[in-house]
Amino acid sequence: MGPLSGIRVVALEQAVAAPFCSRQLADMGADVVKVERPDGGDFARSYDSVLHGLSAHFAWLNRGKRSIALDVKAPHDREIFERLLERADVFVHNLAPGAVERMGFGYDQLRAKLPRLIWCGISGYGPDGPYRDKKAYDLLVQAESGVVGVTGSAEAPAKVGVSIADIASGLYGYSSILAALWNRERTGAGERIDISMLECLTEWMMPPLYWWHGSGQIPPRCGVRHNMIVPYGAYRCADGSVNFAIQNEREWRRLCERVLGMPALADDERFATNAARLRNRVELEALIEERLGRDTRAEVLRRLDEAEIANGAVNDVAEVASHAQLAARGRWVTVDSEVGSIPALLPPHNLQHAPAILGSVPALGQHTREILAELGFEEN
Repeated sequence: MGPLSGIRVVALEQAVAAPFCSRQLADMGADVVKVERPDGGDFARSYDSVLHGLSAHFAWLNRGKRSIALDVKAPHDREIFERLLERADVFVHNLAPGAVERMGFGYDQLRAKLPRLIWCGISGYGPDGPYRDKKAYDLLVQAESGVVGVTGSAEAPAKVGVSIADIASGLYGYSSILAALWNRERTGAGERIDISMLECLTEWMMPPLYWWHGSGQIPPRCGVRHNMIVPYGAYRCADGSVNFAIQNEREWRRLCERVLGMPALADDERFATNAARLRNRVELEALIEERLGRDTRAEVLRRLDEAEIANGAVNDVAEVASHAQLAARGRWVTVDSEVGSIPALLPPHNLQHAPAILGSVPALGQHTREILAELGFEEN
């Protein structure tokens, strides 16, 4: 029994954003019914087949759900879908702009009949405004929101290497649904939730936006360095790089004295405050790398630890897969799928008395017969 056991979710979803939202609900015990097209299902199923025949994205996003194959535009299957909604607490969707409304399942179309239903739509730009009808995918929204403009090197912008627009909107959808469920306990009323990918990422862009509002300047792209705090990032040693962060002037002084062995640098007026270090970052970072370049990474990391300055490794994907901290905390488990057991990472909810429930990754239509029986239909 999870915290959301007894909550029924109908998910008319594809790709990443809505599936990530509904997977959080499934991990917390909700019964998530994933409605998929009979002719191939969620198109994320065919992104790749690298995980023993499964798509990496699909395996990540869809564990713990039940899959029913329906052509919602066909009269008989539409009747089944309507019955599903009648028994649902939550309806999550991220189809193309206007698609659910054209099918007759918009919020205003369902509200009178299903007043307790929590209706959550995830779109690129929201249900109104000049961009409402534009299709949106993660990379497009990363660029539209300015994230690409502050990511990468001075020479070239870059996207973030994971789908942060999808992830952000999925998480805001999840948290908004939880708030709406709690509010329904008090009021008895359902809710309309409209999640915009652009708005989610623009919220995350507020420090650069405030920087621009306050100074008229755009924070530069700095690669594996912070664009507002110096020194903060990866710096070269004799045999590789170390990654460390200075957050205040006490740490800056300890870095100069105990790591760099250059105590006078702490009071140099060019570098005495973060604002000064930011103005003179090219000169300062050259000094830091010249000094650290005489020592090995191991020696520099030892001094950083002794000086109580936050630091960490710059890991590649293979190194993260075998990360000692994840292993020590038992974060890796396995879940079932149509191709057998696959690895999964425990979700970071970490409720002590309500551990996550990690169900199987469903095959397309795997639960069609089961769900039809629950609804009182016979399988075609």
